[in-house]
Amino acid sequence: MKKYKVEIAFDECKGCQRCVVACPRNVLTMSKELNIMGFPTAKVQNDNCIGCSMCFYTCPEPGAITIYRSIENDA
Repeated sequence: MKKYKVEIAFDECKGCQRCVVACPRNVLTMSKELNIMGFPTAKVQNDNCIGCSMCFYTCPEPGAITIYRSIENDA
């Protein structure tokens, strides 16, 4: 079974919320914490990622979002 994980580069995020709005599985939400630039950032709130990459493609900041795929065994 394929499993996906979203990782947000905290200091690259500018808090535009595009990824939060784009995600069909509500994997992302906005954090109240501020990064070193003073922006609130997106954060992962659950592990329901389906790997659609909508968050990645809507993000205007290169390197702010990375999606990883892993393969889990159904043992």
